[in-house]
Amino acid sequence: MASGSQQAGTLQKDAIGLAPVLFQSITHMAPAAAVAFSIIFAVTYAGGATPLAVLLALVACLMVAISIGQLARHLPSAGGLYTYSARGLHPTAGFFVAWGFMLAEPIVAPLLYLIFGNVIGVFLTNHFNTPTWLWAPFAAAAGIGVWFLVYRGVRISTEAGVAMGAFEIVVFLALAITLIVAAGSHNTLSVFSPNTGNAHGLGSVFAGMVYTVLAFIGFEASVPLAEETKEPRRTLPRAVILSCVLIGLFYLVCYYGAMVYFGPNVAADPTNGFFAFNGGDPWDGLASKVWGPLSILVLLAIINSAFANSNAGANAATRVGYALGRVGILPRALAQVHPRYKTPYIAVHVQGALGIAVALILGFALSGPLNAFALLGTVATIIIVFIYILTNLSNLVFYMREHRDELNPVYNVAVPILGTLIFIPVLLAAFGIDFGGLGIAGLTAPANAAPWIVLAWLAIGVGVYIYFSTRAPGRIQETAKTFIEG
Repeated sequence: MASGSQQAGTLQKDAIGLAPVLFQSITHMAPAAAVAFSIIFAVTYAGGATPLAVLLALVACLMVAISIGQLARHLPSAGGLYTYSARGLHPTAGFFVAWGFMLAEPIVAPLLYLIFGNVIGVFLTNHFNTPTWLWAPFAAAAGIGVWFLVYRGVRISTEAGVAMGAFEIVVFLALAITLIVAAGSHNTLSVFSPNTGNAHGLGSVFAGMVYTVLAFIGFEASVPLAEETKEPRRTLPRAVILSCVLIGLFYLVCYYGAMVYFGPNVAADPTNGFFAFNGGDPWDGLASKVWGPLSILVLLAIINSAFANSNAGANAATRVGYALGRVGILPRALAQVHPRYKTPYIAVHVQGALGIAVALILGFALSGPLNAFALLGTVATIIIVFIYILTNLSNLVFYMREHRDELNPVYNVAVPILGTLIFIPVLLAAFGIDFGGLGIAGLTAPANAAPWIVLAWLAIGVGVYIYFSTRAPGRIQETAKTFIEG
């Protein structure tokens, strides 16, 4: 049992440098799993123009990364983006960003446990005729492994992320380059035209962006490690921007290669298109065509990616829980720090148990891990896009109000406005709202339940906010004070 003095403990200072912090963001994006599972849903909408949907998502997320870099110069905190909104806009905005993270961040790990279990389960079923439910024990095993890594300390868990993140990137980048070379004369820039291989041009591209943005979620995951990072005011902006740009370019190369090799004009076909190719596992099918038996590396990269992303997601979720417990929005027990490992161990145990439970319960309730992945991923996308918009606005307002002498018309005005404008059609697409008659299609089940889950969570948050405003208003105000002075 932790003593009262442990409650006031601090995280391990100067524990990690640029490389581990950078790979905290990179592995949180799960590059291989995002290529293999998130972005393929975009192909069903954007078709051959999926590389354009990736490029637009890269631009939008880069605008947020720049805004984060600008805010991190003055506000390095384990509270992450909710601190930025609390200080940049208003403590009320900070509270609702924190409330959104309380739903979005903890579901990242179980979302990837589902992918981990599904990939291994499908492989065993296809090759050894094993029962389909075997995905469940493998998903649970991934959860237990991540639980151990995050509990033992931020250094060991982030250093593991460096090795795992590098492996998956090398494998998929090598495969993409092989596909580009194999495509030969079929290489074309038409994949960056909005009308290539889809029904509604930009309307289809915006719908596809729901899933290309999902692939980028996590580039900001290094921010909650601010209190454990060497020179956080310098290291964090570099890590956030570099991770966004590098993985964005990685996604572009991968989907350019896939589209020009497969054929951009037929990629969106519901029966013979990219999504249906090789029984719904198109990347393994492409690898088998150009690599033969070496395609096993793709399977290993996806498994590795899912585990590494789970690890990064749990790191971020527990640090946000620590920061919110420290100011009393969540139970203060979550702010207890382990005397030896210097980790928020109560938050780690809560995240570990809930993550495994969510993955298993939803996987069985929704008739399979991929349906559960679709629902959780869409919920996370909607919430995070809202938070990204508020982060952009925080950059604008914070510098205009508190640091006008440092205000840069590009970084603090043009960047946040442009980033916000690109995200608006993505939100409309997620809610199934046709934007200007562009023909944006609504989401299909079970993903179409995601907007209602988000709205219900927001409604509960309003009730919690009213409670704190009347009973303990200081706790809401404290969200603006969780940054480190000096």
